[in-house]
Amino acid sequence: MGNPGVVVAALLAALSVCLLSVPAAAQLRRDYYANTCPNVENIVRGVVQTKFRQTFVTVPATLRLFFHDCFVEGCDASVMVASSGSNTAEKDHPDNLSLAGDGFDTVIKAKAAVDAVPQCRNKVSCADILALATRDVVALSGGPSYAVELGRLDGLRSTASSVNGKLPQPTFNLNQLTSMFAANGLSRTDMIALSAAHTLGFSHCNKFAKRIYSFSSSNPVDPTLNRTYATQLQAMCPRNVDPRIAIDMDPVTPRTFDNVYFKNLQQGLGLFTSDQVLHTDARSRPTVNAWAKNTAAFERAFVTAMTKLGRVGVKTGSQGNIRTLCDVLG
Repeated sequence: MGNPGVVVAALLAALSVCLLSVPAAAQLRRDYYANTCPNVENIVRGVVQTKFRQTFVTVPATLRLFFHDCFVEGCDASVMVASSGSNTAEKDHPDNLSLAGDGFDTVIKAKAAVDAVPQCRNKVSCADILALATRDVVALSGGPSYAVELGRLDGLRSTASSVNGKLPQPTFNLNQLTSMFAANGLSRTDMIALSAAHTLGFSHCNKFAKRIYSFSSSNPVDPTLNRTYATQLQAMCPRNVDPRIAIDMDPVTPRTFDNVYFKNLQQGLGLFTSDQVLHTDARSRPTVNAWAKNTAAFERAFVTAMTKLGRVGVKTGSQGNIRTLCDVLG
């Protein structure tokens, strides 16, 4: 028999890990609102569909909002909060200034629609509404629909300083990406799947200008960038252009959630370094190639990753509440 002290220590360590994961796991379940607001999913979906008909920007805006929310303070809608008085909130951090207003508007309108139903009033968190709306925009743009775990509470604080170092940057390499996602309980496979959200939406010229003008002294253009694509980007983003001009992240199917993102990487059409590195790095290339060929496999991996993302930093008990207004703490 082994050392009893070692065995006991190992058991205690395992138990502590289990206990740490219990609150969020116990809190989240698909039927969380079955008794308090049974029609919540249909209410949110109706608002999302209306917004989608008004502007496609609703799709990438909502998807990015969910990601930026979960990676900073956990999935608690803290990114929704407006700055007030001396407090600069998350949404006003430089890394969040590019979040399109349509994502915020979608959640705010969905919350109002839910609370307009007497049975549901003040029963459903903004964090859960954001999670549901994200699933709905993915499905509306051609991606998979999936069951959403519910039961998140809204966070009690929102500060710009909390964003520092929490969000991946366009210049990240594979090690940096892997490390940041791992800090949120997400694997490299999850990271590659979630990166495919860049099959939708747009970026601004200043986020990738270095790749097309000043990559290195010997190579002004990033050699991993498709030559023709680089020339097109230079035409759309000349040196003195307004850096806020928007460029589609996916030059082939920018309005469809699909695996073309991975096919683009095979052709050197990744807009960010953090996109293209998924194919240039031999450690992630096999996954990119596999999903470029197999839509079903990619969609399964994306649903798994989104479910895991939705569990990050879930607030329970006194850690959170249900806000009356998504952009106001309290």
